[in-house]
Amino acid sequence: MRDDRAARRHREATARLHGDGRDGPLIGAPRRPAPRPPRHFTVHLGFVAADPAVAREHAVAYAEALGLLRPELALGAAALSPADAWHRAERLFCDSVGPDGERCADVAGHPGFHHAPGPGGLGWGDGD
Repeated sequence: MRDDRAARRHREATARLHGDGRDGPLIGAPRRPAPRPPRHFTVHLGFVAADPAVAREHAVAYAEALGLLRPELALGAAALSPADAWHRAERLFCDSVGPDGERCADVAGHPGFHHAPGPGGLGWGDGD
């Protein structure tokens, strides 16, 4: 015969706490859940390209198009890597910080001045 004294004591203690004999958790949920601060997330988009140079061109085009549709995206953080080697990610955009705190929206390794995003964006640095 099975000894279920511990289970019976638990049911009795729970019934005394609830007062109605129902079985439930002894600890309730917090009354006000603590708000979580906003976090950064990353989306990984896969596509096929003939070589790394073509892949970089496609990735820059995809990132710029998404940036036009969703201005809140952090394009400076966009990176490209082989699908099976995320640890070899390379930045797509320059992202240098300008004198007024703006960031260069040109492709990584570009020659000449840095340019802030948008038409008529401020240019700075050493250019031709």
